[in-house]
Amino acid sequence: MDLSIIIVNYNTCRLTLDCLQSVFDSETAYQYEVFVVDNASVDGSVEAISRDFPQVQLIVNQENTGFAKANNQGMEAARGRYVLLLNSDTIVQPDTLQTMVALMDERPDLGASGCKIILPDGSLDKACRRGFPTPSASFYYAFGFSRLFPNTPRFNQYQLGYLDPNEAYPVDCLMGAFMLVRREVIEQIGGLDETFFMYGEDVDWCYRIKEAGWGIQYEPATYIVHYKGASSRRKPFKIIYEFHRAMWVFHRKHYKRQYSWLTNGAIYCGIAVKFTLSLMRNKLKPGKPATRSVPASESASVQPPQETNSNMEVRR
Repeated sequence: MDLSIIIVNYNTCRLTLDCLQSVFDSETAYQYEVFVVDNASVDGSVEAISRDFPQVQLIVNQENTGFAKANNQGMEAARGRYVLLLNSDTIVQPDTLQTMVALMDERPDLGASGCKIILPDGSLDKACRRGFPTPSASFYYAFGFSRLFPNTPRFNQYQLGYLDPNEAYPVDCLMGAFMLVRREVIEQIGGLDETFFMYGEDVDWCYRIKEAGWGIQYEPATYIVHYKGASSRRKPFKIIYEFHRAMWVFHRKHYKRQYSWLTNGAIYCGIAVKFTLSLMRNKLKPGKPATRSVPASESASVQPPQETNSNMEVRR
C-alpha cells in the first residue's frame, strides 16, 4: 500500500461525501486506502458514507475526540508508505495524489510535504506554508506588521508573504488540511500530540519532524480547494478557546525554556488579551450564512490564484 488517506468527519456529511468523491476520482498509479474517522456526528454521516462509499474504512467514535486523536486512530490502522491527513472540507484535484506521492518518492530527505491550498474564491489559504510561530513572528503577525509590510521577510516570518506561492521551497509548517507524511517519520517521532484538540497539532508535528532532521516541502504544482471551518461554525466559543489554548500549549512545550519568566509572562498575557478581544469581536459580529457545499464536479470552476501575494486575511 502506497498511501493511506485519513479524513476526520464531524457533522460535515455533504462536504465529506464531496471530498471522498474527489479522492476516488483521482488519476494515480499508486495504491491507496481511505479511512474516515467520525467524531460522533449526528447528521447521518456514518450511514451516508457507508452507503455511498463502501470501500472506505470507517472508524466511528462515540464522542468528539478532537482532530489529533481521531487522526492518530486512523494512523494506527493505516498500512501505507505515506499517510495523508486530509480535511473533510476539501476537494483534491485529479492529479494531486499522483503529484505529491511522486515528489516524496523522488525526495527521500523529505519527512512531509504539502500542496498549494486555495479558498473557494481562488485566493491562497496562507496557512498552507508557514514559519514557526516564534515570539517575534507571532508579535509581528498579531500586531499587523505582516500586513503593513507584506514583502519584508522580518515582518513575515509566520505567513511568509514575501515568498511566491507559485514556487516550491522548504518551509517550517504545513497545514493539517493536507499534510503528506512519510511512514518512517511517524515511526520515529510518533503521531499528533493529543494535548491539542483541533488547532496547533499540525504546527507541533512539523516542529518535531524538523527537530528529527527531516525536510518539509511546499509544492504548488498541484492544489486542493478548502471550504474552511465547516465543522466549527456551530460553536464559536469553543473554536476561539481552542485556537488560543493551542498557542499557549505550543509555546509552553517548545519555547518556554528558551526565554525568561518575564518574556514568557508577557507572551501568556498577550494570548489572554487576544483571546478576550476575539471573544468581543465575535459577540459584536453579525451572523454569517453557512457556505454551501460544492460538489467535486464543480471544483473545476475554482481556479488557483495567479497573484503572488494576497491581501486577504485568512484565519487558521
